[in-house]
Amino acid sequence: MQSLWYTSKIWYIGLIPVSWVFRLCVYLRKKLYEAGIFKQYQAKVPVIVVGNITVGGTGKTPLVQAMVPQLLEKGFYPGIVSLGYKAKRKTKDPILVTENSYPKNVGDEPVLLAQSSVPVVIAKSRSQAIDHLLAKFPNTNVILSDDGLQHYAMGRTIEIAVIDGVRRFGNNQLLPAGPLREPISRLKTVDFIIANGQAGSGEFLMTLNPTSMVYQVVNPKQVKKLSEFYGQKVHAVAGIGDPKKFFDMLASLNIEVIPHPFADHHFYKAKELTFSEKFPILMTEKDAIKCRYLAPRNTWAVPVSTLLDPEFMPQLLDRLQNGQKAS
Repeated sequence: MQSLWYTSKIWYIGLIPVSWVFRLCVYLRKKLYEAGIFKQYQAKVPVIVVGNITVGGTGKTPLVQAMVPQLLEKGFYPGIVSLGYKAKRKTKDPILVTENSYPKNVGDEPVLLAQSSVPVVIAKSRSQAIDHLLAKFPNTNVILSDDGLQHYAMGRTIEIAVIDGVRRFGNNQLLPAGPLREPISRLKTVDFIIANGQAGSGEFLMTLNPTSMVYQVVNPKQVKKLSEFYGQKVHAVAGIGDPKKFFDMLASLNIEVIPHPFADHHFYKAKELTFSEKFPILMTEKDAIKCRYLAPRNTWAVPVSTLLDPEFMPQLLDRLQNGQKAS
């Protein structure tokens, strides 16, 4: 269905009445929090929410990863919270995630974020995760919430909406007729809009570019140049919001791609990485952390570097230091 939201112009018409009901529920829920009828948790430190208004990945996690070193450089001590989407937790208690955590138990993106060398905590609620993180790491003075723009039960200081700069909002319809979690007008109330790939007026551009080196999924210390795959045929594996972006990125480097798209946050089985044609396999880092114990030896992770509009972080830091609340 997700692909239809971005390609078909007529199939969703029968679902529009359901979308109207969804829109009304979204509106009423937000108003109940604004009126104080539904209580909102307020953390003891500033909270920066990095979210989106559409279903699926837009680049939130790479943005959080890119923000961490810049916050550290300015003297902040950030911590990261997440729900750990699709995690099969073995406890109801909050979990401190490390880069060695098993992705199936905590979620794939939290493990990826734990490589940033700052504390990452998942819990059933983000407020519970924040309380646990601050108790364990009292020097933390700013919280980054990976996703949670619609989680109004959590107060926030700054809101950042990440959008797909290429696909934008598909057919511009709310769920289930389209990909929108909230109306496009919601973007008028956030503090910053980050556009992944292409930016419009009032948006800050973010681009994701492959690094020059790749690493072996089963042995990350084993690296080689990405350029060694130029002109070669490879199996490309991606279980992200828009796998085509990964395939197109490789193809732009003169790599002949045999695409293998999977659903976002997909957990792999070894047989899904067994192909009759024995070409090298290239995959995203998000997929690699879930495949490190089952991938064939000729499987390589392709890291990306995140390039941010140079005006974004200075403005974010200014807003953070002034302590202004998100609208």
